[in-house]
Amino acid sequence: MTLSRCLPLLLALMFFAGCSQGAPEEKARAQGGAAARGSSFVTGSIGEPSNLIPILSADSASSDVAGLVYNGLVRYDKNLKLEGDLAQSWEVSPDGLGITFHLRRGVKWHDGHEFTSRDVLYTYRVTIDPKTPTAYAEDFKQVQTAQAVDPYTFKVRYAKPFAPALASWGMPVLPAHLLEGKDITKSPLSRKPVGTGPYIFKEWVPGQRLVLEANPHYYEGAPHLSPYVYRIIPDNSTMYMELKAGGIDMMGLSPVQYQRQTGSREFLARFNKYRYPASAYTYLGYNLRLPMFQDVRVRRALTCAINKEEIIQGVLLGMGQVAHGPYKPGTWAWKPKVDADPGYDPARASALLKEAGYVMGQDGILVKDGKPLSFTIMTNQGNDQRLKCAQIIQRRLKRVGIDVKIRVMEWASFLTNFIDKGRFEAVLLGWTISQDPDLYDVWHSSKTGPKELNFIGYKNTELDRLIIEGRGTFDLAKRRDCYYRIQEILAQDQPYTFLYVPDALPVVSSRIKGIEPAPAGISYNLIKWYVEQ
Repeated sequence: MTLSRCLPLLLALMFFAGCSQGAPEEKARAQGGAAARGSSFVTGSIGEPSNLIPILSADSASSDVAGLVYNGLVRYDKNLKLEGDLAQSWEVSPDGLGITFHLRRGVKWHDGHEFTSRDVLYTYRVTIDPKTPTAYAEDFKQVQTAQAVDPYTFKVRYAKPFAPALASWGMPVLPAHLLEGKDITKSPLSRKPVGTGPYIFKEWVPGQRLVLEANPHYYEGAPHLSPYVYRIIPDNSTMYMELKAGGIDMMGLSPVQYQRQTGSREFLARFNKYRYPASAYTYLGYNLRLPMFQDVRVRRALTCAINKEEIIQGVLLGMGQVAHGPYKPGTWAWKPKVDADPGYDPARASALLKEAGYVMGQDGILVKDGKPLSFTIMTNQGNDQRLKCAQIIQRRLKRVGIDVKIRVMEWASFLTNFIDKGRFEAVLLGWTISQDPDLYDVWHSSKTGPKELNFIGYKNTELDRLIIEGRGTFDLAKRRDCYYRIQEILAQDQPYTFLYVPDALPVVSSRIKGIEPAPAGISYNLIKWYVEQ
């Protein structure tokens, strides 16, 4: 499970098909078969969704399902280029401050109601409403005016340049006719969503499964695979057994499973494996509201004491890259060499801790003012990689005199009772990485409130200024300068110990055809996947 840093991107990358190279029916006919409609598809998930109204959730399980039920105005295609979704086309004003969207005609909500600009305007208004507990309001707050010109034209204007403007309209559009004038936090749509997307919600059995059915009226054509069953299996090893037994068609493999348990001729005849760098990173985050983590020397010492390469080799079996900041290696905002990054240096860790006033106790644990340097790392249940990662960190920190305990929590409880309420010392979690490098929602000091994404409470005035500057210009070179400096600040402050960018390791039953790997991964054209008759 990961948290979703940028909801529109996560939904767009996971499920929506832009252009596929040849229709499945044509390929099937060329191979002597025909695409069969009505073939079920079952995928496994460690976590259970928290809320199926997209603006009210921040976890990837909720986003996975919402990505099949809802659409935004725009989305990313397989090459990570923006294209129209519910917007058939758009124009940007010469000054770059205005966007006019021309909406698709004939699109229906799953209850048969017609989709119009009223729905887009409602989504904008409810997202920026102070009474709506959402982590995603900031992008829409940059809008100066929003206008439903007619049922199929929606126009927005910004007071000043806003680089992520167009991409921000990938936010899923909500049904105004079901939500307008009501308290969105009490809506039944949180458990029974109604969207315009390729799949229609049918059933949610808590702790077991969610069931979706193909939308026969979807504007791109009904998906071939139906029903789509989202099985909740909190343990990765159990999920793998279900895969081999035929109980699920798709899951994400662990590195051990990928390298050591799935290489037989029999397995490769039944399944197809894929590998590519994930748009995500894993980190150890510190609750900066706690005195022990408010000293930057302690945080830098923690990072110095952790051998990231050991984690990549020991946990990921080499299938990942060291992370030094919040960007995916190779992208335009990523800085190849971060000078302020402390690196692995246990001797430096000990020196920093001594400088911070800690002395070694008789039991081998550092002490300051009579209090041992001890904390608990919390992580989510079912993710064996994170547990192993926490255990390696625990051992490494013990060597420099830091006592670490590990607590594994069920995902929904972890979010609701601990993350949202700030009841943690350190967390081992992950973020998805958005295509646009804007960091406002996770790192700006204004986003430290309840249910917001800067839940560790990090505040830095220079970083705040650079985030605003980076999103406030269309000049790519100026944006890159901002993000390069931001990476140096984060490396200096170490509010997180950035650990690694893993490889994505999905596996899919070989009965599923139409999968075409691309820069966006494999699921971008899921509605075109099929089973031969």
